[in-house]
Amino acid sequence: MRAAQKYAQEGKDWVADIDITKFFDHVNHDILMGRIGAVIRDQRVLGLIGKFLRRGAMVDGIVVTSEEGTPQGGPLSPLPANICLDALDQEPDERGHSCCRYADDCDTYVNSQAAAERTPASIQDWIEKRLRLKLNPAKSGTGRVWERKFPGFRLNRKLQIGTAPESIGRFKAEVRELLRSCQSRTSNELRDAWKSYIQGWWGYFRLAGDRQPVFRLEGWIRRHIRKLFWLRWHGREGRERKLRGLGLKGLLLKEASSTRGAWHIARTGSLQKALSNAVLRAAGFLMPSDLAAMSR
Repeated sequence: MRAAQKYAQEGKDWVADIDITKFFDHVNHDILMGRIGAVIRDQRVLGLIGKFLRRGAMVDGIVVTSEEGTPQGGPLSPLPANICLDALDQEPDERGHSCCRYADDCDTYVNSQAAAERTPASIQDWIEKRLRLKLNPAKSGTGRVWERKFPGFRLNRKLQIGTAPESIGRFKAEVRELLRSCQSRTSNELRDAWKSYIQGWWGYFRLAGDRQPVFRLEGWIRRHIRKLFWLRWHGREGRERKLRGLGLKGLLLKEASSTRGAWHIARTGSLQKALSNAVLRAAGFLMPSDLAAMSR
């Protein structure tokens, strides 16, 4: 992403976004082993790599051998994939373009719309002849850098690295799932699941320089957390007891008798005071801004 940002800042702010159709499933073993064999002469190593590629997968209880592709999820898979696509990385350089690739997701940065529109066709011709693979037209396309995403990120119009809208959408869906009230988890288990997810998510997306789209979601996330606990406090007596335990007194306790929906209650003064940002943070319900502050 930093390389992509650099190319865009140099004026190459048009991008051809290339995605190869089911790349890991269709890597040609002969082509791959030919590339490896050109460098590695040890037949024992070549034999081990060949066995890894042909080991197959379990389908309906039966082991099916692999005639093509690299087994996804294995520790060796990224390496043969990169060996296979190494020549593709060099190909745009020969025409003065700049290329960034993450696994089978390849972006070529160019100076004009015309150059961007020519690139997919030339690359498709190249990978069909050299690698016997095909482009995925549904995921490939051209546009300005702020119109296309790249491994979950996107450059904005100021050419800052930001989180792609699609990634934000998936994040929100995961938040809703993690913070459902009808789960057979204790409060501590819910907290631990949330911490595990948000730390992993932020560990990836902390690269973003434009963090405001993520930080603006934090009020919405806390509202989901407050809604979660309100529903788990079951009934007027249980809710009043919990509110008292969190330090509420007097008229603020009247909210325990409210018949309004939990989503509405989650934004009331009573619940925001009882489960304040500081209380949630102390309980371990961290937000991206908390993690950002901790990493400074």
